[in-house]
Amino acid sequence: MPVAIIDDKLRALELAIGHAFRDRSLLERALTHSSTASEHNGRRGPQANNEQLEFLGDAVLGFLVSEELVRRFPELPEGQLTIIKSRVVSAAYLYRIARKLDLGAYLFLGRGEDRAGGREKKTVLADALEALIAAVFLDAGVDAARMFVLNSVVENATLEPSDDPGSGNAKSALQELTMALKLPLPRYRVVEESGPDHSKRFTVEVRIGREHSATGEGSSKKTASMRAAGAALAKLEDASHQEAIGQEGA
Repeated sequence: MPVAIIDDKLRALELAIGHAFRDRSLLERALTHSSTASEHNGRRGPQANNEQLEFLGDAVLGFLVSEELVRRFPELPEGQLTIIKSRVVSAAYLYRIARKLDLGAYLFLGRGEDRAGGREKKTVLADALEALIAAVFLDAGVDAARMFVLNSVVENATLEPSDDPGSGNAKSALQELTMALKLPLPRYRVVEESGPDHSKRFTVEVRIGREHSATGEGSSKKTASMRAAGAALAKLEDASHQEAIGQEGA
């Protein structure tokens, strides 16, 4: 593609996201899919595509969303904050934001990936958005990244907290979190039923692999499952926090 056309495309994306790059190569890298490796003068390795930036962008996004949720909802317990955060940083939601920005139109894809519909693929677009967040962060610092995340990601998110930590979309949020942490998917089972038929109480256990589990109670299996998922979310967040503390002290 001619350089002038590429420059025009990148300038259009800069206008769309509200950030003019000092280092344009960061923007190009954020938009470059790994499928281009064999088609661009043999360029290979981690700095030839957006995979490293996607890794960094995931961390930057998580931090900035957590920061904003704590600022907005100082009264919410950790479990509810985790549910909301998981919804905002999920691949499904990031895909929607990438579509809204028409990010697929700006991607540099290999011919095969392009023919296979890569510009519309959920994972390709979600990863590219995270890479773009990292590129803004590296180009201009955390304040610029915060502005981009708040204006383009958080602004369009549903952030309403629930009165019940176990309600809402806790099961979906837990599934997204386990996938992000590369853990086994949650498995639910009823471990106890009590009470007469007209007033049953259910206890549901959710297990994530062999190491993580939580239980929830309710007047229906659905409610008990949701509460178990909410409890598991809080436990996983706490485990991740403790692991981070351990790594800092090592």
